[in-house]
Amino acid sequence: MLDEMSVAELSLNGLSRRVGLAKSNVLRYFESREAVLLELQDVFMGSWLVELADELASEIEAKAAQDVRAGQLAEVLSRSLAREVVLCDLFGAQGGVLERNVSVEVVKRYKRAYLARLADMADLMCRHLPELGENAQLFCLMSLLSAGALAAYVPPPPNLVAVYADEPALGALHMELPDALRVAFTASLVGVLPRG
Repeated sequence: MLDEMSVAELSLNGLSRRVGLAKSNVLRYFESREAVLLELQDVFMGSWLVELADELASEIEAKAAQDVRAGQLAEVLSRSLAREVVLCDLFGAQGGVLERNVSVEVVKRYKRAYLARLADMADLMCRHLPELGENAQLFCLMSLLSAGALAAYVPPPPNLVAVYADEPALGALHMELPDALRVAFTASLVGVLPRG
């Protein structure tokens, strides 16, 4: 369903109909739509990190200078996340939507899982860019927050596409998602990497 619609459009009633269960039966396993989506975010993030590990291993030159490896990391990370449209949508909805309408216990369970995934991602970043050191987790958090925020702007809605076609100057700052992510990740790396 998330391939067909945004997180905001997905409803528990629609999900119940799709799986052929009464809403009350779905609620036996998940206390709300948000609980379902938090669970999916964890599953999707785990799968994505496995794929990302392979991409980083094949595309980052281990013996290259720090700035070269940082550029390669930003490129691979941006390209990889840009393909994960649903995951980015979930990241964007996390604070304002997904972490609401769930019990304290669900939030605790989800936050523990999220922090573990973040730690895995930080370890992965440090494997290829050890200079990140203790800033790796902060870089990862900012990257995921940026991906969620930037994904909301891409692709632009039809009325915005029409505006850009009519007045190209108004679209001067519009970027495709991989490019926007690469700029954001590069800027973050510049901020957290040691200089000198």
